[in-house]
Amino acid sequence: MRKRTLFSLILILAISMVISACGDSGEGSGGGDSDGTMTNLTMGTGSVGGVYYPLGGEMANLFKDNIDVDGFDVSSVESGASVENIAKIQSGDFQLGIAQNTTMINANNQTGEFEGKTTDKVGVIASLYPEGLQVVTLDSTGIESIEELKGKKVAIGPPGGATREAAEMVLSAYGIEEGDYEAYEEGFGDAKSKLQNGTIDASFAVVGVPSSTTDELANATKEVKFLDIEGDALQEVVDNSQYEAYTVEAGTYEWQEEPVQTVTAMALLLGSTEQVSEDLAYQITKTLFEETDAMTIEQAKLITEDSALTGASDLPLHPGAEKYFKEVGITE
Repeated sequence: MRKRTLFSLILILAISMVISACGDSGEGSGGGDSDGTMTNLTMGTGSVGGVYYPLGGEMANLFKDNIDVDGFDVSSVESGASVENIAKIQSGDFQLGIAQNTTMINANNQTGEFEGKTTDKVGVIASLYPEGLQVVTLDSTGIESIEELKGKKVAIGPPGGATREAAEMVLSAYGIEEGDYEAYEEGFGDAKSKLQNGTIDASFAVVGVPSSTTDELANATKEVKFLDIEGDALQEVVDNSQYEAYTVEAGTYEWQEEPVQTVTAMALLLGSTEQVSEDLAYQITKTLFEETDAMTIEQAKLITEDSALTGASDLPLHPGAEKYFKEVGITE
């Protein structure tokens, strides 16, 4: 009897070990492999109303249509943009994300929002397009300059985004500090609506130029006004950040009659060096540059090999992207 019982226990243990081994085969809910890489990816974008959100959706579809890897899928999700996307790639919550090069430089140097924080699992896949900081108000507010935003209701972008950081930096350059204005932490779409209905007086947005949200506001109100970043304040921002001076030329928007002085950064596509394999990142990079014409968003026209690493030359590349850039002669 004891022998039979012992045999039964051994049999049960053996079956349990087989089941456990099958469960550890690497085919987890995230499409993971035994080396920790994944094929079912999540891409962090930005808030609805900005460029990151629709661009992320189009890139996800582009990758799904052109990359033939078993179990491969990409889901683009709304997020707080640059800061959040970098942090969540590092933590493993996102595998891809869009972010400004200025924010990634801070992350790489452990400064700004990333002071004392490691982001060694985040690599650049490619530079995408230039973004301009647009400071927008309406004629009806009577506001003529950024100096006049003191005491006003201002949308400075959601927490976790580069717009928030840029807005606070520009306002500070004009002597306007936290508490000197009523801050609204709005995404671009909500900021547009609140500006249109008079809830706020002005909004900041670091977005691809031209911005469909700004166009929609102009078409709805017929009184959009840009506020210039200029003079000593402009120089202070350029001297103390990775932003560069930038002019939105007259006619960039059909209704825009005068040039606008502001600052610019580059949007980047980033990937996890831990969860996105070299081969998959290579295919993502190759698809991005060789199939871009399939995307319809205006900014896709600016994604070219000529600017593939603009603003990212001193940042760590994802090994898969580096492999592609060497293959086509962008890097040595």
